[in-house]
Amino acid sequence: MTPDNSHGWDAVADAFMAARSDVGADIVRRWAEQLPPGAAVVDIGCGFGEPVTRTLVEAGLKVWGVDASPNLLAEYQRRFPDCPVACEAAEQSDLFGLRFDGAVAVGLLFLLPDGDQRRLIERVARALKPGGRFLFSAPRQACEWTDVLTDLPSRSLGEEAYRQALDAAGLALVSRSTDAGGNHYFEARKAG
Repeated sequence: MTPDNSHGWDAVADAFMAARSDVGADIVRRWAEQLPPGAAVVDIGCGFGEPVTRTLVEAGLKVWGVDASPNLLAEYQRRFPDCPVACEAAEQSDLFGLRFDGAVAVGLLFLLPDGDQRRLIERVARALKPGGRFLFSAPRQACEWTDVLTDLPSRSLGEEAYRQALDAAGLALVSRSTDAGGNHYFEARKAG
């Protein structure tokens, strides 16, 4: 049996696409406005591109997408044919072997085991250019819950652990925000 690198998301792709809303697009839009015009951004865990990739493209940024769900990426490619994509697990991706002005991981990090979350933060830090920005979402408190769509465990390391992981990777936490749905976002910046 082939392992499911999407952590259950490929099997629930249709339900996820039907349920996904624009909640959080305003936070992504404000984050994108801080980047230079035409900046290169990687959307890690891009899914089918709504609303994150769409918001980044509308902001005039060049976007690359990474997701392990073939079903979600098929829809992503239909919607964003000019955005390069890689069908691979975020925790194993080399992020196209490129350097980016920004990276986003909305709705992804907390789906991964603790060690994979920390290693992904390190991988993002290596892929960012000096001064590059990283936006990700996760609950501020350390907690664990069962995802309603996949029925698999999700876990937040909590704000202090994320701050420590960012610091260890050479990224400084510069802001936190909350969207209309109560989801928490962390923004970090690489020195440069």
